Amino acid sequence: MDIRIGIANTARELSFESAQTAAEVEKIVADALASDAKFLSLSDDKGKVYLVPTAALAYIEIGGGESRRVGFVA
Repeated sequence: MDIRIGIANTARELSFESAQTAAEVEKIVADALASDAKFLSLSDDKGKVYLVPTAALAYIEIGGGESRRVGFVA
């Protein structure tokens, strides 16, 4: 699953791929925001953990893990 996180007052976004489903990521984000947690914790498919301050979240985009086509399509 491709995840893109926009952080307030930052020109760049955080982008990574995760083995979690869209529903799991959505639940993690919703729970962190509802409980007034200081940080949102997500992990990618390589084992890295990302901690993002919930106060700085601008947006979170959860996309499908589509494979990209390479070459020419006839």
